[in-house]
Amino acid sequence: MALLTVRDLKMAYDGRTVLNGIDLDLEEGELKVVMGPSGCGKSTLLRCLNRLVTPTSGQIIFRGEDVMRPDTDVRALRQRIGFVFQNFALYRHLSALENVTLGLRKLRGMATAAANERAMHELGRMNLAEHAQKYPSQLSGGQKQRVAIARALAMDPAVLFFDEPTSALDPVMSREIINVINQLRRDKVSMLCVTHDLALARAVQGRVLFLDQGQILAEGEASELFGDHADPRIRAFFN
Repeated sequence: MALLTVRDLKMAYDGRTVLNGIDLDLEEGELKVVMGPSGCGKSTLLRCLNRLVTPTSGQIIFRGEDVMRPDTDVRALRQRIGFVFQNFALYRHLSALENVTLGLRKLRGMATAAANERAMHELGRMNLAEHAQKYPSQLSGGQKQRVAIARALAMDPAVLFFDEPTSALDPVMSREIINVINQLRRDKVSMLCVTHDLALARAVQGRVLFLDQGQILAEGEASELFGDHADPRIRAFFN
């Protein structure tokens, strides 16, 4: 059974269709990359999957549970899905360590010492242990994104969602995040990554889904989609 199964997912805002029949499967330990032009529904897809917004219709099965049911514990679901936001979403008045421990203390009820130990483990994994006491204003963009990843991983999620993880970063910092994603892939962390960054999609070696006008038009290895594809929309986007 797949970790995540999506069938005929639809989402509309004010009569405008954003997602129009999405089918998607993500296996345990798999990385998939969702790409497509701006406004095609990529970020909306992620927000539907962890129920930040409620889809209009369709089916979302997460580890065998239908999370579209009215009685779904949405708060518990979100604790199992790590979400790394495009703009980092760090609290400016908290240190890197405090940003990572916040969810552990408030949502998991962990004691401060245990939360600090868990957070330092994940910050160390991101090569940020020496920056634990720094505030976001004292960190580079790449470091802030790695703090956000550490925060998500500290909650021990079943899957990690990335929403445009390199869009706010320069090429050097983007390579930092690509290296982190590749390390997580080697560690068999399940990931779904939304991006318009062609370099990221090429480097992380996950299967690529091409989304346009609310529909997944193709899925395959990056080398298949980045070549001389038969569909002119896919060819125009990747070339």
